[in-house]
Amino acid sequence: MDRKRVFSGIQPTGDFHVGSFVGALMNWVALQEGYETIYCVVDLHAMTVPYQAADLRAGRHESARMLLAVGVDPERSLLYYQSEVPQHVELSWILGTLAGLGQLERMTQFKEKSDRARQNLGIFAYPVLQAADILVHKAHAVPVGEDQAQHLELTRDLAQRFNTRFGDEFPLPETITPKIGARIMSLTDPTSKMSKSDPSDRSRILIKDSPDQIAKKVKAAVTDAGTGVDYDWETKPGISNLLELFSVLANRPIPELVSEYADSGYGVFKAAAAEAIADGLAPIREAYEGLDDAEVAEVMARGAATARDRAETAMKTVREKVGIV
Repeated sequence: MDRKRVFSGIQPTGDFHVGSFVGALMNWVALQEGYETIYCVVDLHAMTVPYQAADLRAGRHESARMLLAVGVDPERSLLYYQSEVPQHVELSWILGTLAGLGQLERMTQFKEKSDRARQNLGIFAYPVLQAADILVHKAHAVPVGEDQAQHLELTRDLAQRFNTRFGDEFPLPETITPKIGARIMSLTDPTSKMSKSDPSDRSRILIKDSPDQIAKKVKAAVTDAGTGVDYDWETKPGISNLLELFSVLANRPIPELVSEYADSGYGVFKAAAAEAIADGLAPIREAYEGLDDAEVAEVMARGAATARDRAETAMKTVREKVGIV
């Protein structure tokens, strides 16, 4: 039986933090077991905000190297840079002719940035390119969190419009709800998601952080009233956040951790959590250090060549159906 095809992409932000690792990358690795997986560093999407060319170039490479380090296997997954497969952009234009302006204006990402001075067409059309990323590979499923559900609905809608107007071409991609999905929040504000855009370095743990850096960040993490270690997002969001991290990276159930550290005090608990987080990330740091630039470049070039061939096969039938052959 053929395996379902899964597509997912990630911004070339360079240094990944544990929030993106737990929320996305651990699932990318796990999905390789049961699906045909296609993963992409979406560098074209990154161009919708002001940037320096040198930073984008470095971020692309850093992201690719980290994806290989966390366990994305180029022998099992197709991995490439989005910009090196021009069929993404070609399909985006075709799908854009089917997308309504009102629908795009209602997209959450556009509304969140609509008051900013540097609004641009790229931000407005971002969801259409995202749909093309998925549909050019005729993906059957996409792992998404709540913040991306609206984008997948647009993708399904555009696929259906194309199929209705030009004949069946694209499957309607389904949502895969990640089995690994702890919500990792900021260490300085446990009511907000961990993010690289937070101005405080203390708000996030980077995958490449040393054990000492991790210990300092965890020690300084915001905690809650009282001294008891309990898993309760309403009354103890700071401790609950650390319990999530501890649990995932040590592969231990949260109830077991609560039982062990309930009366230990925050200091002892934080020290144990920091050690577990550092130990959990150590194999990734070691794998990252073991990769060299030439090896990463070769993997990405090979992936792009394969992706272009596959995407071109898909686009030949698309062009015929829309009348541009």
